[in-house]
Amino acid sequence: MIPLIVVRPEPGASATIQAAQALGLAAQAHPIFAIRPEPWEPVPRDQADALILGSANALRHGGTALDTLRGLPAYCVGETTAKAAKARGFTVAFIGSGGLQSVVNRLAPGHRRLLRLTGVSHVPLALPPGIIMQTRAVYASHALPMTPDLARALGNQAVVMLHSGEAARHFEALCTAAAIDRTRIALATIGPRVDALAGSGWALVRSADAPSDAALLALASQMCQDTRWEAEKPR
Repeated sequence: MIPLIVVRPEPGASATIQAAQALGLAAQAHPIFAIRPEPWEPVPRDQADALILGSANALRHGGTALDTLRGLPAYCVGETTAKAAKARGFTVAFIGSGGLQSVVNRLAPGHRRLLRLTGVSHVPLALPPGIIMQTRAVYASHALPMTPDLARALGNQAVVMLHSGEAARHFEALCTAAAIDRTRIALATIGPRVDALAGSGWALVRSADAPSDAALLALASQMCQDTRWEAEKPR
């Protein structure tokens, strides 16, 4: 079986490794980012009708300032974010998948003033008419260098999971700097947009059927167990 390499930051890396090992995969965690809190000022409670949360990182790293907003309804991407919101005292109004835009499109009529808690790097959102949104960056993703252990792991045939475009760009840059032989590495990505940011020359690049951790892991599992891609043309 081909080894699986997980490069997402903790605690997501450990969660993915646990799920991968439950499937019988030979999985290794080599995070190439570290998530760290950013200083931020919350808006007054009476200026927000609901929170917009695209990642549990906003709740893990938001600090005590989140307490002033406790009780607000929260629109969340993914079950992990929803669980973290409930644990911090927020009422989950909606759980979506596939990105924040689909969540924003499902707002309740009374939720017209939004507060988005996000990372320093985040995608823009198109708001419905009559909706206003304030944004607070409460955490940042810090790029890490290539470790000797990761370089050794990439010296052999492997499947690498990429959860974001940011991860794809940084992983590609690390491999270029370390002169990694891309023809032995296959990439499993969370979506076609990530494919385009990963560069070229890899043995194989495939994107998940849906933009979710479960779909990405299912794809990676197939790729780890199917050695036929080794003979396919690099892209």
